[in-house]
Amino acid sequence: MLIKDRLFIDFKNAMKTKESLKKNTIQSVRTAVLQEEKDNKVTLSDDQVIGVIASQVKKRKAALPDFIKSGREDLISELKTEIEILEGYLPVQFTEEELNQLIADVIGEVGATSMKDMGKVMQVMTEKANGRADNTLVSQIVRKLLA
Repeated sequence: MLIKDRLFIDFKNAMKTKESLKKNTIQSVRTAVLQEEKDNKVTLSDDQVIGVIASQVKKRKAALPDFIKSGREDLISELKTEIEILEGYLPVQFTEEELNQLIADVIGEVGATSMKDMGKVMQVMTEKANGRADNTLVSQIVRKLLA
């Protein structure tokens, strides 16, 4: 089943069961997917939809420290729940060991030897890790291996 179809079915179920947070979270992702399709005049593949979902998760995780600073416990809880809901649509994340191995393979594949080649490595890694690894973590590991 396509992820867009699964999102639609889960959206309908959330409406039926009156789970407003889940419904609103899924609706925001469906809106982001639709906007991406309209902007680029394409139909997104599952991998591209995963990229949109990963982007939505990243935005919510970036907002979390601000809510923590302001002491908004109600919003912190809501945001964490939204992140959990969205992560349910993402593929299983790479372990750090798997990520280290994959990055080492990519470094060998592109022939990277120094930090100057980090852009090449990150470009290939972004494609290979689509939604399965946080780019910040990937960047840290690449820096460590190229140093």
